[in-house]
Amino acid sequence: MLDKGAVEEVYRKLAEAMPGRTKGAKGPKGQPDAFRSCISCMLSAQSLDRNTAAATKALFKLATTPEAMLALDDEVIAKAIKPCGLYNNKTKNIRKFCTALIEEHDGVVPDTRAGLMSLPGIGRKCADIVMSFTFGKDVIAVDTHVHRVCNRIGLTEAKTAEKTAQQLEERSPEWAMRDGHFWLIQFGKRVCRARIPKCDICVVSELCETGPIERGD
Repeated sequence: MLDKGAVEEVYRKLAEAMPGRTKGAKGPKGQPDAFRSCISCMLSAQSLDRNTAAATKALFKLATTPEAMLALDDEVIAKAIKPCGLYNNKTKNIRKFCTALIEEHDGVVPDTRAGLMSLPGIGRKCADIVMSFTFGKDVIAVDTHVHRVCNRIGLTEAKTAEKTAQQLEERSPEWAMRDGHFWLIQFGKRVCRARIPKCDICVVSELCETGPIERGD
Protein backbone atom coordinates (compact mmCIF):
# COMPACT_ATOMS: atom_id res chain seq x y z
CA MET A 1 0.00 0.00 0.00
CA LEU A 2 1.03 3.62 -0.45
CA ASP A 3 2.62 5.35 2.51
CA LYS A 4 0.95 8.26 4.32
CA GLY A 5 2.65 10.93 2.20
CA ALA A 6 1.66 9.23 -1.05
CA VAL A 7 -1.94 8.84 0.14
CA GLU A 8 -2.11 12.58 0.82
CA GLU A 9 -0.66 13.30 -2.63
CA VAL A 10 -3.21 11.03 -4.36
CA TYR A 11 -6.07 12.89 -2.70
CA ARG A 12 -4.55 16.27 -3.56
CA LYS A 13 -4.23 15.33 -7.23
CA LEU A 14 -7.76 13.90 -7.35
CA ALA A 15 -9.12 17.02 -5.64
CA GLU A 16 -7.56 19.17 -8.38
CA ALA A 17 -8.80 16.98 -11.24
CA MET A 18 -12.28 15.90 -10.10
CA PRO A 19 -15.27 18.15 -9.25
CA GLY A 20 -16.01 16.50 -5.91
CA ARG A 21 -19.36 16.82 -4.14
CA THR A 22 -21.65 18.66 -6.53
CA LYS A 23 -24.12 21.22 -5.28
CA GLY A 24 -27.41 19.62 -4.34
CA ALA A 25 -26.07 16.05 -4.17
CA LYS A 26 -29.05 13.89 -3.29
CA GLY A 27 -29.61 10.68 -1.38
CA PRO A 28 -29.32 7.26 -2.99
CA LYS A 29 -31.12 7.24 -6.35
CA GLY A 30 -32.35 10.79 -5.68
CA GLN A 31 -34.68 9.88 -2.82
CA PRO A 32 -35.92 12.81 -0.69
CA ASP A 33 -35.67 11.31 2.81
CA ALA A 34 -33.68 8.81 4.87
CA PHE A 35 -36.36 6.11 4.87
CA ARG A 36 -36.68 6.01 1.11
CA SER A 37 -32.90 6.30 0.74
CA CYS A 38 -32.45 3.14 2.82
CA ILE A 39 -35.11 1.23 0.90
CA SER A 40 -33.71 2.27 -2.49
CA CYS A 41 -30.21 1.29 -1.38
CA MET A 42 -31.51 -2.15 -0.36
CA LEU A 43 -33.25 -2.55 -3.72
CA SER A 44 -30.10 -1.60 -5.64
CA ALA A 45 -28.24 -4.75 -4.58
CA GLN A 46 -27.31 -6.75 -7.72
CA SER A 47 -29.54 -4.50 -9.80
CA LEU A 48 -28.90 -2.11 -12.68
CA ASP A 49 -29.65 1.55 -11.96
CA ARG A 50 -32.54 1.66 -14.42
CA ASN A 51 -34.14 -1.42 -12.84
CA THR A 52 -33.71 -0.01 -9.35
CA ALA A 53 -35.29 3.25 -10.48
CA ALA A 54 -38.30 1.40 -11.88
CA ALA A 55 -38.70 -0.61 -8.68
CA THR A 56 -38.44 2.37 -6.33
CA LYS A 57 -40.83 4.44 -8.42
CA ALA A 58 -43.46 1.69 -8.35
CA LEU A 59 -42.99 0.95 -4.64
CA PHE A 60 -43.09 4.55 -3.43
CA LYS A 61 -46.31 5.14 -5.30
CA LEU A 62 -47.79 2.65 -2.82
CA ALA A 63 -46.05 3.66 0.43
CA THR A 64 -43.49 6.18 1.67
CA THR A 65 -43.38 5.43 5.41
CA PRO A 66 -42.56 2.27 7.39
CA GLU A 67 -46.12 2.08 8.71
CA ALA A 68 -47.63 2.32 5.24
CA MET A 69 -45.12 -0.19 3.90
CA LEU A 70 -46.07 -2.77 6.54
CA ALA A 71 -49.72 -2.34 5.64
CA LEU A 72 -49.00 -3.74 2.17
CA ASP A 73 -49.19 -7.47 1.44
CA ASP A 74 -45.94 -9.19 0.55
CA GLU A 75 -47.31 -10.01 -2.89
CA VAL A 76 -47.98 -6.32 -3.56
CA ILE A 77 -44.46 -5.27 -2.54
CA ALA A 78 -42.87 -8.09 -4.55
CA LYS A 79 -44.81 -7.16 -7.68
CA ALA A 80 -43.77 -3.50 -7.37
CA ILE A 81 -40.07 -4.23 -6.91
CA LYS A 82 -39.84 -7.12 -9.40
CA PRO A 83 -37.71 -5.11 -11.90
CA CYS A 84 -34.76 -5.00 -9.48
CA GLY A 85 -34.53 -8.78 -9.07
CA LEU A 86 -34.34 -10.96 -5.94
CA TYR A 87 -37.73 -9.46 -5.15
CA ASN A 88 -38.89 -12.16 -2.72
CA ASN A 89 -35.83 -11.81 -0.48
CA LYS A 90 -35.89 -8.03 -0.78
CA THR A 91 -39.58 -8.01 0.20
CA LYS A 92 -38.72 -9.94 3.37
CA ASN A 93 -35.86 -7.54 4.14
CA ILE A 94 -38.08 -4.50 3.62
CA ARG A 95 -40.64 -5.89 6.06
CA LYS A 96 -37.96 -6.73 8.65
CA PHE A 97 -36.37 -3.30 8.17
CA CYS A 98 -39.66 -1.44 8.65
CA THR A 99 -40.60 -3.51 11.70
CA ALA A 100 -37.23 -2.89 13.39
CA LEU A 101 -37.34 0.79 12.49
CA ILE A 102 -40.69 1.22 14.23
CA GLU A 103 -40.00 -1.02 17.24
CA GLU A 104 -36.43 0.12 17.93
CA HIS A 105 -36.28 3.69 16.59
CA ASP A 106 -39.89 4.95 16.71
CA GLY A 107 -39.93 4.99 12.91
CA VAL A 108 -37.01 7.44 12.63
CA VAL A 109 -33.97 6.38 10.62
CA PRO A 110 -30.81 6.71 12.78
CA ASP A 111 -28.01 8.94 11.46
CA THR A 112 -25.07 6.88 12.76
CA ARG A 113 -23.33 3.95 11.13
CA ALA A 114 -23.94 1.70 14.13
CA GLY A 115 -27.61 2.64 14.22
CA LEU A 116 -28.10 2.09 10.50
CA MET A 117 -26.24 -1.22 10.46
CA SER A 118 -28.34 -2.50 13.36
CA LEU A 119 -31.31 -2.50 10.99
CA PRO A 120 -32.04 -5.59 8.83
CA GLY A 121 -30.85 -5.28 5.26
CA ILE A 122 -28.44 -2.39 5.90
CA GLY A 123 -24.75 -3.21 5.50
CA ARG A 124 -21.67 -1.00 5.70
CA LYS A 125 -21.91 0.27 2.12
CA CYS A 126 -25.57 1.23 2.38
CA ALA A 127 -25.06 2.81 5.80
CA ASP A 128 -22.16 4.94 4.56
CA ILE A 129 -24.03 6.01 1.42
CA VAL A 130 -27.04 7.12 3.46
CA MET A 131 -24.79 8.89 5.99
CA SER A 132 -22.91 10.74 3.26
CA PHE A 133 -25.72 11.70 0.90
CA THR A 134 -28.75 11.95 3.19
CA PHE A 135 -27.20 13.12 6.45
CA GLY A 136 -24.17 14.96 5.04
CA LYS A 137 -21.64 13.11 7.22
CA ASP A 138 -17.95 13.05 6.30
CA VAL A 139 -17.55 9.39 5.31
CA ILE A 140 -16.18 7.71 2.19
CA ALA A 141 -18.81 5.29 0.96
CA VAL A 142 -17.37 2.38 -1.01
CA ASP A 143 -19.17 1.13 -4.11
CA THR A 144 -17.78 -0.96 -6.97
CA HIS A 145 -15.88 1.96 -8.53
CA VAL A 146 -14.33 3.16 -5.26
CA HIS A 147 -13.35 -0.39 -4.25
CA ARG A 148 -11.62 -0.99 -7.60
CA VAL A 149 -9.79 2.35 -7.70
CA CYS A 150 -8.52 2.22 -4.12
CA ASN A 151 -7.07 -1.27 -4.42
CA ARG A 152 -5.65 -0.65 -7.88
CA ILE A 153 -3.87 2.55 -6.84
CA GLY A 154 -2.71 1.31 -3.45
CA LEU A 155 -4.81 3.45 -1.13
CA THR A 156 -6.04 0.15 0.32
CA GLU A 157 -5.28 -3.55 0.07
CA ALA A 158 -8.56 -5.36 0.64
CA LYS A 159 -10.63 -8.10 -0.99
CA THR A 160 -14.03 -6.79 0.08
CA ALA A 161 -15.72 -3.40 -0.11
CA GLU A 162 -16.25 -3.43 3.66
CA LYS A 163 -12.54 -3.94 4.33
CA THR A 164 -11.75 -1.21 1.81
CA ALA A 165 -14.08 1.15 3.69
CA GLN A 166 -12.40 0.32 6.99
CA GLN A 167 -8.92 0.92 5.61
CA LEU A 168 -9.96 4.18 3.96
CA GLU A 169 -11.33 5.44 7.26
CA GLU A 170 -8.03 4.61 8.94
CA ARG A 171 -5.70 5.89 6.20
CA SER A 172 -7.44 8.89 4.64
CA PRO A 173 -6.61 12.41 5.87
CA GLU A 174 -9.45 14.13 7.67
CA TRP A 175 -9.67 16.92 5.07
CA ALA A 176 -10.40 14.35 2.33
CA MET A 177 -13.28 12.57 4.07
CA ARG A 178 -16.04 14.94 2.93
CA ASP A 179 -15.37 14.73 -0.81
CA GLY A 180 -13.26 11.57 -1.00
CA HIS A 181 -16.16 9.40 -2.19
CA PHE A 182 -16.98 11.83 -4.99
CA TRP A 183 -13.37 12.21 -6.19
CA LEU A 184 -12.84 8.45 -6.23
CA ILE A 185 -16.11 7.49 -7.92
CA GLN A 186 -15.74 10.22 -10.56
CA PHE A 187 -12.16 9.11 -11.18
CA GLY A 188 -13.27 5.48 -11.43
CA LYS A 189 -15.95 6.28 -14.00
CA ARG A 190 -13.92 8.70 -16.11
CA VAL A 191 -10.32 7.48 -15.93
CA CYS A 192 -9.58 4.39 -13.84
CA ARG A 193 -12.27 2.32 -15.53
CA ALA A 194 -12.66 -1.41 -14.98
CA ARG A 195 -12.02 -2.78 -18.46
CA ILE A 196 -9.99 -0.11 -20.25
CA PRO A 197 -8.45 2.35 -17.79
CA LYS A 198 -7.09 5.56 -19.29
CA CYS A 199 -3.64 5.33 -17.73
CA ASP A 200 -2.25 7.74 -20.32
CA ILE A 201 -4.24 10.64 -18.84
CA CYS A 202 -4.20 9.50 -15.20
CA VAL A 203 -3.17 12.24 -12.76
CA VAL A 204 -1.89 9.71 -10.19
CA SER A 205 -0.09 7.33 -12.58
CA GLU A 206 3.30 8.09 -11.02
CA LEU A 207 1.99 7.06 -7.61
CA CYS A 208 -0.15 4.08 -8.68
CA GLU A 209 0.99 0.76 -7.20
CA THR A 210 -0.30 -1.18 -10.23
CA GLY A 211 1.32 0.99 -12.85
CA PRO A 212 0.13 1.51 -16.44
CA ILE A 213 -2.34 -1.13 -17.62
CA GLU A 214 -2.13 -2.06 -21.28
CA ARG A 215 -5.20 -1.14 -23.25
CA GLY A 216 -7.25 -4.03 -24.56
CA ASP A 217 -8.38 -2.27 -27.74
